[in-house]
Amino acid sequence: MSYLLVAIIAYFLVGLEVILDKFLLTSKRVSHPSIYAFYVGLMSLFALALFPFGFHLLSFQESFLILLPGIVFAYGILSMFFAVRKSEASRVVPVVGAVTPIVTYFLSVFFLRERLTHFQILGVVVLILGGLLISFEFPLRINKKKFFHGFYYSIAAGVMLAVAFTWFKIFFEKDNFANVFIWTRFGLFLGAASLLLFPFWRKKIFNSFNGFRKPEKENVGTGALFVANKALGGIGSALTNYAIFLGSVTVVNALVSTEYVFILALGLILSVRFPKIFQEEEDFLNVFQKVISIILITLGIILVSLKRL
Repeated sequence: MSYLLVAIIAYFLVGLEVILDKFLLTSKRVSHPSIYAFYVGLMSLFALALFPFGFHLLSFQESFLILLPGIVFAYGILSMFFAVRKSEASRVVPVVGAVTPIVTYFLSVFFLRERLTHFQILGVVVLILGGLLISFEFPLRINKKKFFHGFYYSIAAGVMLAVAFTWFKIFFEKDNFANVFIWTRFGLFLGAASLLLFPFWRKKIFNSFNGFRKPEKENVGTGALFVANKALGGIGSALTNYAIFLGSVTVVNALVSTEYVFILALGLILSVRFPKIFQEEEDFLNVFQKVISIILITLGIILVSLKRL
């Protein structure tokens, strides 16, 4: 199976996960992004299911180096959760997705000696432009100092995720997929556990344990939805990493633009039922803006696909 197809399937699952993340965070079913990030890290230990398929011990130096990108990844998703809580998912994710391949490209050229064809480079640029266009809020005002609430969290998330993904690829080139994936999930768990070092976040996380001691109907439903959502996200994350293992880390990260299409479509549908949560704007200018963005994203996918289908 083409790594491009694997990546697109992965981004569909991750897009569905983001929509459910938005619902859980904005509906106050999960009161704070730190709680969300903590439990995401905890659930990353399900990667141990891949234990029989190639896990092996590493030296102290190797294990230290392979755990670090997982920790960086944990803080990247924490930043993204902060951004998603503050703004539309269909605006946050494109900014993260635009920053990630830009940073990834420069890191992969320097550390991985990765080379793309001219068409693929053009495709990456078009994908990024489509992602950036969908993130602007119109009409722009001269005295407006930021694009949207959560914009800076989105930038920070994109940078950290790019560093993590490039680091993952370095190890994928040296070891089997299952072993690298398990070790980096250990790192994600350690990153999530490190949130307990911060008093404010520790208090939030410890308070969330009350829902387990006194389970109410809403808490049980929220927990079930969270577990199902993270199962989807776990499969999507595994497929994303597998696509990076198979092909270009820059192209895979640029293909995150397909996720915006899924998020936009799902967000528009759900905004009818939950308008206060999804907040998708449906006036002509915003719809036109997003349609043009989707056209650019589609063109970008075609261009990055020209080397290998």
